[in-house]
Amino acid sequence: MQLRQRALSKLEAPEELEIPVRLARPQGLLVLIVTVVFIAGAGVWATVGTISPKLNAPGILTYAQGSYVLQSPVAGQVVAVYAEEGKLLRKNAPVLKVRTETGERTVRAVAPGKVLSLAAKIGSVVTTGRDVATLESVKDPRDPLVALVYAPADKAADVPVGARVDLTVQSVPTQRFGVLRGKVKAVDRAPRSRKQITGFLGDEELAEQFSKDGPPVTVVVRLDTSDAGKSGYRWSSPPGPPFALGSMTLTRAALRLPDEHPVDWLLP
Repeated sequence: MQLRQRALSKLEAPEELEIPVRLARPQGLLVLIVTVVFIAGAGVWATVGTISPKLNAPGILTYAQGSYVLQSPVAGQVVAVYAEEGKLLRKNAPVLKVRTETGERTVRAVAPGKVLSLAAKIGSVVTTGRDVATLESVKDPRDPLVALVYAPADKAADVPVGARVDLTVQSVPTQRFGVLRGKVKAVDRAPRSRKQITGFLGDEELAEQFSKDGPPVTVVVRLDTSDAGKSGYRWSSPPGPPFALGSMTLTRAALRLPDEHPVDWLLP
């Protein structure tokens, strides 16, 4: 009781009335300011903020004209091979020679292209209609590459033309050079069967890989060009890899879909 009376007497003393009252410690005031700013920012973002969902899908870098499989028009034994993998061939260029029952016949390229693979070798026997080579339809290796992305059919309708695309290239270390930039150029209206993909890419294994979850829709991505690096394209970490990109290189695409509003609630 005496202690209480002493405390009251001390507070009632005239010299104590001029002492300012501390409402909060500096540390507590800083925490309060940060909390208020955070709540205000969250309120604004919840009202007008948006997020950009992404659609991830496999793809491949290639030329826009695709590839084709060259088939032998005759049956017989291969006696000569003129083409080499990686070489460009003009239209009607000789690919191989076949000895038939009626004489020797030359199998020629039906269109200009780069030889991706040769299925026939000297001494092998071919039948009419057998695949003997796969050629990529390109006239000039300096032609720009495109990315063909095989998106799930039930989600491809949400991909708009012009959407931004980030491409993780299999042969390029992402941590060092980043991702390849591009934009959606076109979206197919109908899904592609495994046979159609094989006919365009000239590779049955790739077609099986891209269609393992059902017929996909092809999304054509135009790559952003740049003179900053040797690849000739724009990367998230300029200047990108110190080498040129080759066709038939596998990629993983992240397509940015239209913005969505993240929440439908209001702060109390």
